[in-house]
Amino acid sequence: MILILMNLFNFKSMAVIQRLFLLRSLAIIIQVTTVLIVYYVMSLQISLISLLGVIGIESLFHLISIYVFRNRPAGNWAIVCQLLADIFFLSILLSLSGGATNAFVSLLLLPIIIAAVSLPSRYLSIISLSAISSYSLLLFRMPEHAMHQMDMSNHFFAMWANFLLSVVVVTIVVGTMARIITNREQAIAKQREEQLKSEQLLSLGVASAQVTHQLATPLANIQLLYDELLEDHPEHLAVQSMHHPLEQCREQLGYFRSLAASIREESTEIISVVELLRQLNDSLHLHFPEQMVDIIQTEEINASVQSDDMLIAALLNLIQNAIRANKEHNESKITVTIYTSENTLNIEIRDFGAGIEANLNNDQKDLLGEKLVESSHGFGMAVLLSNTTINRLKGSLKLANHPVKGCVAHVKLALVLPEN
Repeated sequence: MILILMNLFNFKSMAVIQRLFLLRSLAIIIQVTTVLIVYYVMSLQISLISLLGVIGIESLFHLISIYVFRNRPAGNWAIVCQLLADIFFLSILLSLSGGATNAFVSLLLLPIIIAAVSLPSRYLSIISLSAISSYSLLLFRMPEHAMHQMDMSNHFFAMWANFLLSVVVVTIVVGTMARIITNREQAIAKQREEQLKSEQLLSLGVASAQVTHQLATPLANIQLLYDELLEDHPEHLAVQSMHHPLEQCREQLGYFRSLAASIREESTEIISVVELLRQLNDSLHLHFPEQMVDIIQTEEINASVQSDDMLIAALLNLIQNAIRANKEHNESKITVTIYTSENTLNIEIRDFGAGIEANLNNDQKDLLGEKLVESSHGFGMAVLLSNTTINRLKGSLKLANHPVKGCVAHVKLALVLPEN
């Protein structure tokens, strides 16, 4: 029974509350069938009207619950309330049909098992204590003649102790097993997601390498044409103006080749924060001379961080996004705040644009940097690549709207403190 319930409540295509409703529907059918068989077939004297009335109220509660949660998610407290209702109705049915002497009193274990496989430990303890309290109340409310008839009191207390032991076993063992299974599934899902992300980035890397390779040949041809033109027309201004752009193209192609080799070999280095900020500042002046980038460093940082050839590019991608947001609102100021906290280097890049798009829901905002998210500006490729690079260096990237105006990209990198 426990294995069946664990398999049922680990079935991902159905919400926990829906599985609970399915089990309760089966339980109500079984309750009605059992009551009718006991009264009409076995001819035992039971409170038929009272029992059917309780089952009717339970069925009404069940239908209302289905209606309420048909289109809305149910949190842990909602599931706890549903299980407490099951314990309540089952306790009333047991009290009307023998109380603690009823052979079906062990059914009070079912809500505990369900809670063990679907709820965190603190909620499981609420259900367990409620079931124990219910059984104890049924036991101590038994009539005196039932307790002393044939000296059955010891037997009933032994049943209660056995139930208590079963609750402890289910709470500890089944709860632990459920958490282990859940953690394992989450680890597998995370590993699968990381594999898919790696494959996606690999395909992007292959495409980029292919483009670089394809550009090398026409660039070499243009260089030959330039050399010939330079020999024939060395004083021509148009020919002379071609020198600098071609030189830049050669440098960028060489940089892309070395970058691809670095990524392929997964090579990293330890650089000082001072050097990192110097490289970032030089790149900002080179790539975005028209922007007013205000670098605010609140303290002198005598430490290093783990870096690779992609870190500066990742930071520049975030700054490029900030620049685009600024241009849409005729702004030109970007602030880059540098500070440390808890052995972590914090880099906050703030723009003064409209912030994260309002047409993105909360789930899509949470996925920014984790997956490609379609928006009016594209799919968030730059943020995805930046986040991947920062994660590879054991850092993190969080995007959030500034409370006043704009968006803040918060980068965290682990500091490597100097040895004494």
